Amino acid sequence: MSRFGSETCVALKRAVTAISLVAVTAGVATANEPHVPYVPTAPNVVETMLSIANVGPQDYVVDLGSGDGRIVIAAARRHGARGLGVELDENLVARATERAKQLGVADRVRFHPGNLFVTDISRATVLTLYLFPSVNLQLRPKLFAELKPGTRVVSHDFDMELWQPDEQVTVPVPDKPYGAPESQVYFWVIPANAAGTWAGGISAEGASIEFRSDLRQTFQMLSGTARLGKVAGKIRGGSLRGEFLRFALDAEVAGRSLRYEFEGRVEGDAISGMVKSSEGPTRDWRARRVERAAINIAPKPADL
Repeated sequence: MSRFGSETCVALKRAVTAISLVAVTAGVATANEPHVPYVPTAPNVVETMLSIANVGPQDYVVDLGSGDGRIVIAAARRHGARGLGVELDENLVARATERAKQLGVADRVRFHPGNLFVTDISRATVLTLYLFPSVNLQLRPKLFAELKPGTRVVSHDFDMELWQPDEQVTVPVPDKPYGAPESQVYFWVIPANAAGTWAGGISAEGASIEFRSDLRQTFQMLSGTARLGKVAGKIRGGSLRGEFLRFALDAEVAGRSLRYEFEGRVEGDAISGMVKSSEGPTRDWRARRVERAAINIAPKPADL
């Protein structure tokens, strides 16, 4: 995870981006892959990336474009994780493998010379990146297709454009070789798919109030409408963090403004959780999906 300069490398980035687009469209299934300049990630940025993802012994860290292997090795040495580094440059793969042996973590990590676009990343619980924006965007569908809900994604310096990060941290890097003396660390959690039509109920003094909603999902953001008994309205502030969902239903009833705040966990085609009313107690909430829809991961700005 140690690739690329920063924003002052505009001319270089444009050139590599053009090469990348040709390589990806012409040969993703071959050894072809965007070639990018190697720039090591500063140690404090490495630690920030691992910390923001809360990496621990239970994790399997996959670093795409792993360079000298420092991200995966640090995850193993300091956080007890296991991991895989994928790197096109076989010399860097050899260097990383030797370094892992020297530092006593060769039994916990491995490094693979290969194309990051065709590497199976489904085992990852944490995915780390230091890739050009154009490459991040080309990878984005792969992340949503292969990574399980709840997988943490961390990118050094480059974001995912319209896919807004769940968190962002600025890290001082006084001796950074390019641009301002700082790095950006972006963090996302792969969301579950909550898009579609849901039907269920909310417990109410031994009875159940009918619930129904039509949810639209763009990345981790939710919108749409919902109905609770005779109360209906638009969903506000809807979002997912992994499998955990939250949104509010605002409605007018007999001249009064009511708000219902929903929280729940999405497990396949079922949701269970709690709903709190602005005028009543917190109650149990359950729903099942009766019609499934897709997450929108290629939105236009107007969709957001």
